[in-house]
Amino acid sequence: MASYKAMFSLVALAFLSCSLSEAFHGSGFGHGQGSYSGLIPEYYMFSCPQANEIIMSVLENAIAKDSRMAASLLRLHFHDCFVQGCDASVLLDDSTTIVSEKNAGPNKNSIRGLEVIDEIKAKLKEVCPHTVSCADILALTARDSIVLSGGPHWEVPLGRKDSRTASLSKSNSDIPAPNSTIQLSIRGHTIGVARCVSFRQRLYNQNGNNERDETLEINYYNDLKTVCPKVGGDNNISPLDFSSPVKFDNNYFKLILLGKGLLNSDEVLLTGNVRKTMELVRIYAENEAIFFFQFAKSMVKMGNINPLLGSNGEVRKNCRRLN
Repeated sequence: MASYKAMFSLVALAFLSCSLSEAFHGSGFGHGQGSYSGLIPEYYMFSCPQANEIIMSVLENAIAKDSRMAASLLRLHFHDCFVQGCDASVLLDDSTTIVSEKNAGPNKNSIRGLEVIDEIKAKLKEVCPHTVSCADILALTARDSIVLSGGPHWEVPLGRKDSRTASLSKSNSDIPAPNSTIQLSIRGHTIGVARCVSFRQRLYNQNGNNERDETLEINYYNDLKTVCPKVGGDNNISPLDFSSPVKFDNNYFKLILLGKGLLNSDEVLLTGNVRKTMELVRIYAENEAIFFFQFAKSMVKMGNINPLLGSNGEVRKNCRRLN
C-alpha cells in the first residue's frame, strides 16, 4: 500500500473545500481557532499539562532511530480518521468482540508505529492515568511528526474519546487506494515511501494494455523499473519524493509538475479533470508557505471527522484493547 511520503502533502488537497480563499482568512499556523464540534486545544491544560512534552520526547527518539516513522504515524492517523472517524479504532487488536482493522487490505503488513503509540500511552499513564485518549494521541503524534520533519505547527483540537468498536469492512472500503482517481486523492505524500505493488501498474499495465503510464517522465520511469520488476519484489520501496524523502516541504508538488509523481493518485492531481487540483499543485510548487498553511488547516479538518465525545466513547487504558 502507499504509505509514508504519501501521507504528508495531499491532506491539503484532500479537503478541497478548504479553498485558497479560506486559507488566508483568519489566524495563522499556531493560533487557536475556537472549538471544533466540542473539541478544544486546551482540553488537557489542567488534567495533563505535560502531554505535549511527553509525546514530543518519545517522537524525537523514535524518529531519530527511524526517519520513516514520522510519515508512518501520520498515515496511522489518516487510516484511523477515514474509518468511523478519528476514534483510535485502527489501534484495536483482534479479540472476542473486535475484528481488527489491522487485517484490512490497506493496513495488513503495512501500518507502522503502533509500538510508538504504546510507549506514549505508557508514559502518559505514569503521569496522567486514564486521562489522554488514544484518539488524541494519534492526532498529536501526527502534528508533532510533521513539525519534527520540518513542517508547520498548528493547535490540535482535543477531547476525542476512543471507540468501543472497529470496522474491518470500512477499512477495506473507505481508505483510498494508491491507484485512486482524483476524487479519492486525499493523502499527504511529501515524506516517506511506497511499496512496488502500489505503483507497478503504472510501469507495466496502466490502462490494461501492457503499456506504461505515458505521463511518467522517461528517466524516472527507467529508474523505477530497477526497483520494481514486472514480477516479484512487491515489498521493494521507493520514496514518494526522492529529492527530500524525510523532509516535509513542497518538493513533492514540483516533482508532479515534472512527471515524477510516484503513485497514480499523485499524477491525477495534475492530469485529472478537476481544474482546482491542477491549480493547487502549481501554487503549492511555487509557494511553500501557502502549502504549509493549507496543510495545517486541512489536518485540523480531517481530525474533526466524527469525533466521539463524552459517554459515546471511552479513554482506553491500553490502546490495543477495550477497557
